[in-house]
Amino acid sequence: MPRTIIPFGPQHPVLPEPVHLDLVVEDEKVVEARPSVGFVHRGLEKLVEKKDFGEFVYIAERICGICSFIHSQTYCQGIETLLGLKAPPRAQYLRTIWGEFSRIHSHLLWLGLMADAVGFESLFMHSWRVRERILDLIEATTGGRVIFGACKVGGVRRDIGAEAARHILAEMDGIEQDARDITRVFLGDSSIKVRLSGVGVLARQDAYDLGCVGPTLRASGVAQDLRRLGYAAYGELQFQPVTRAEGDAFARCAVRCDEIFQSIDLVRQALAKIPAGEIAVKVAGNPKGEVIARAEQPRGEVTYLLKANGTKHLQRFRVRTPTFANLPAMIRLLQGCDLADVPALVLTIDPCISCTER
Repeated sequence: MPRTIIPFGPQHPVLPEPVHLDLVVEDEKVVEARPSVGFVHRGLEKLVEKKDFGEFVYIAERICGICSFIHSQTYCQGIETLLGLKAPPRAQYLRTIWGEFSRIHSHLLWLGLMADAVGFESLFMHSWRVRERILDLIEATTGGRVIFGACKVGGVRRDIGAEAARHILAEMDGIEQDARDITRVFLGDSSIKVRLSGVGVLARQDAYDLGCVGPTLRASGVAQDLRRLGYAAYGELQFQPVTRAEGDAFARCAVRCDEIFQSIDLVRQALAKIPAGEIAVKVAGNPKGEVIARAEQPRGEVTYLLKANGTKHLQRFRVRTPTFANLPAMIRLLQGCDLADVPALVLTIDPCISCTER
């Protein structure tokens, strides 16, 4: 049967990110997907030579607009390890709260895009309507809506007072109810089940061997979540990784939907247990040595390599983002699928190409 190469992206109605694929098709079946990367050049890893390690927090936070806070948190954790510092307990809880805000708003953003990709326009609008409520809480507590600017080496810049905490808890109740209504419609709709169930199946061993991370890995039955390592305040909170055994496109959607409510619960736990005290410690000296810092982004594990020589500028700054780890699995999922399923399958790994191409 003759083969045709169909270009997919970087401009496409359902693509939120500039990813390009050359799809090799036979009739309506994709037999091969060849990715091309390199549309986003920002030189962020080169800027360590111009910005000192304290200023570079702002650069790290701009690697990704959706999971910006966790980028700055991971960077700060690495620098604090090199300096022999530990952020105060209250700062650790505040980092956890803002990190979970990021996860909620990222998953709601993805849910809207996924709904749009399968023709659920009204659900797209409702998902982003609820996301606005989370962004309002982020703005009220940090001053920013997408880039928080609240994390710094040694702690955080802002605090959450008692009145703000009560407001957050009250808003969480409404957000949870709205999110449950939306996810119940999305996961319970017969057309969604027909479109996604049994499609793009990624077996447990394949997900593990391909190095998948985050919901993409957990939807294939691997209960791996870096928050279980106990960084920030996670070691003092109760939760279990959200998993599904099916490994198909529907399972990857269901894991992210369930994680919205897990994050809401973690915010409630953190606000109930947050200790009093300082929100930052004094930073003295320059970092020296080499360290790897890891954290759980909404899309999965992010890994930072930081190398310092005792000056105010780092020698090396390298990041492996979760989308980079999940791209091999995405290529595997596309092999053998129907051409019409390509947009939905790409979105089930929740790609962030700007995050990957720095």
